[in-house]
Amino acid sequence: MASLSLRLPENVAGDFFVDSTCIDCDACRQIAPETFTDAGDASIVHHQPATADETKKALMALVACPTGSIGTREHHDAHIGIDAYPSRIAENVYFCGFTAESSFGAWSYLIVRPESEGGNVLIDSPRFATQLVKKINDMGGVSTMFLTHRDDVADHVRFAREFKCERVMHADDGAERLGIERVLRGTETVSLDQDLLAIPVPGHTRGHVLLLYRRKFLFTGDHLAWSPTRETLTAFRSACWYSWAEQTRSMERLLDNYGEWNFEWVLPGHGRIHHDTAENMRRHLERCIDWMKTR
Repeated sequence: MASLSLRLPENVAGDFFVDSTCIDCDACRQIAPETFTDAGDASIVHHQPATADETKKALMALVACPTGSIGTREHHDAHIGIDAYPSRIAENVYFCGFTAESSFGAWSYLIVRPESEGGNVLIDSPRFATQLVKKINDMGGVSTMFLTHRDDVADHVRFAREFKCERVMHADDGAERLGIERVLRGTETVSLDQDLLAIPVPGHTRGHVLLLYRRKFLFTGDHLAWSPTRETLTAFRSACWYSWAEQTRSMERLLDNYGEWNFEWVLPGHGRIHHDTAENMRRHLERCIDWMKTR
């Protein structure tokens, strides 16, 4: 819970505030940009919510904050934020909220599908919160948990135990040590079912894997995200834990196979979500690779 005594002085006066425990994960700035902004190494409140919708988004950010660094002076009904998750992004794809500090606030997603199509898929692990678990259970539970890489596994054990789901992860990121049920190997793509394709992309970590759903939604972990500053797709040079050269080659492989692996959505664990036409996404991917080669 945020502490008023630790309130950052850069916050504007008023109800909502961010305290000094903020780890600058960017979640609140994505969820409620009208209220939160970047102050260098932390988020702050730059505008107090002025409408019911702005208040709801600020409360969603409060609930999602992995370190409980967002607080309020006034009393609010926390369920306004809690009940908003999982939050629909598009079609049957949802953002889970409740980010975990152990994953540095990485975003996790839920694909809601009928059992006839293989059931629901949880991509990376959110924080294990009873309110979220109940909501996911009401939406059909989890049949498969896809873990893109070792950084964002968070509370995967508790979710697997709760939903008795099969976890999928690459061997090169320690899947066997973590007790993962379905272990991927090598760099060949793996069709998990007719709508889900696992694409190994070593680079950020040795065993990083993307998940492509319906050749439309690309869940990218820490491999690929949208840069609002550069207004194109980007990778994270300063947070490449294995090999930048390998990550660049993985990106080129993604482009070389774009006719088969095209996508319209990029849904990262860190960085910004983006939606565009498949053709524009290809152009952004080309720009990203050109930029990576200069780093």
